[in-house]
Amino acid sequence: MVTAKTVGFLSLWLGFVVYAIFLAPNHIPTSDTIDLIVRLSTAQWQEENPIIVCLFNIMGILPLVYLAFLWLDYSGQKINPTPFLVASFFVGVFALLPYLAFRQPPSLPADKNKNLATTILSSRLFAVTVAFACIFLLLVAIIKGDWQDFWYQWQNSKFIHVMSLDFCLLSLLLPVVVYDDLTARGIDSKIIFWAITVIPLIGPLVYLFLRPPYKGEKIH
Repeated sequence: MVTAKTVGFLSLWLGFVVYAIFLAPNHIPTSDTIDLIVRLSTAQWQEENPIIVCLFNIMGILPLVYLAFLWLDYSGQKINPTPFLVASFFVGVFALLPYLAFRQPPSLPADKNKNLATTILSSRLFAVTVAFACIFLLLVAIIKGDWQDFWYQWQNSKFIHVMSLDFCLLSLLLPVVVYDDLTARGIDSKIIFWAITVIPLIGPLVYLFLRPPYKGEKIH
């Protein structure tokens, strides 16, 4: 059955795909963009704008944040989340939106579904690590970044432009998975939900390492 949620997420996905391909600015030569991606991927950051370096690295961490919220999906989902979560490390929200469109609210896993992966992903150490990494990179970008250069890049580079919008969408969509996580932990409060999500990304990151365990689950 097609729901309003499915239509909404798929419409957002299609709109972003069309925008990224046909409408995003593309005034910097492809060869320069490829060179930039290679430098960022190989940690040759000395001459790069800290904002772009931090943004690129955050885009590699945000899928881990989603994974920390979505690991419960491996119990009872009709669609296997693995291909979408793996692809999100490379194409971000382009991969996650189709999955979110058809995802069903998760149910608590039985003890037999507990394994090393779920133990790690639900641990306090994992939550603190990914949250600290994201917040640290954000602070470095804000404090040390060249915002005038970034504005120029955003207006002229398709790669920087689309990556920036990808980051914004991933941050703004986190409340979708936060809501289900709260519900699974027995927290049914709109006040708490809005308190967590009123500040995009930061709120969900703080909640990630402060959240209580599921019923019967131990946080390591």
